[in-house]
Amino acid sequence: MRYTRVPAPRRGSVPAYGRNVNETAPARKIAFATFVRRALDDARAMRAWTGTEVSRRTGVSRQTINRWVRGDWASDPEVDRVVAFCEGLGLNPATAFAALGWDRAAATRGVAGPPPMDPDVEALLRRLVDPDVSDAEKFHIRETIRYLAYRPTLPVDDRKREERTG
Repeated sequence: MRYTRVPAPRRGSVPAYGRNVNETAPARKIAFATFVRRALDDARAMRAWTGTEVSRRTGVSRQTINRWVRGDWASDPEVDRVVAFCEGLGLNPATAFAALGWDRAAATRGVAGPPPMDPDVEALLRRLVDPDVSDAEKFHIRETIRYLAYRPTLPVDDRKREERTG
């Protein structure tokens, strides 16, 4: 009797215990490709981000994102990359996990934790702790954030008046 060696799961991937991967792989690929495509469409429509910008902000290469969109992957995407993609776009990773069939309960139960942070704010925070960014630039970032955080807001009536006249 011959035994075939089953490769160990890649680090960061979720094993497919308890399900026949061959039967569900096409459906999972389609579901995940649809999720990624919608996330990219939203990033383009709402933030005017290009594919390169999405790649830069998520830390996931354009090639990987394109393979996900095409459903052109032999083994499950790495968990770390899926999480980075979702967090870079301000999405809940549990939605991606549900599309991949990793945790069916994730889409139905509430995930405790802080709400997702805007990717632009995260980028500013990363720059503030980056040792390669000059102190002058860090000062400018802090001053701009301080100005935006504490500027007075318009009363509701004034906003309506501006909408009517503008």
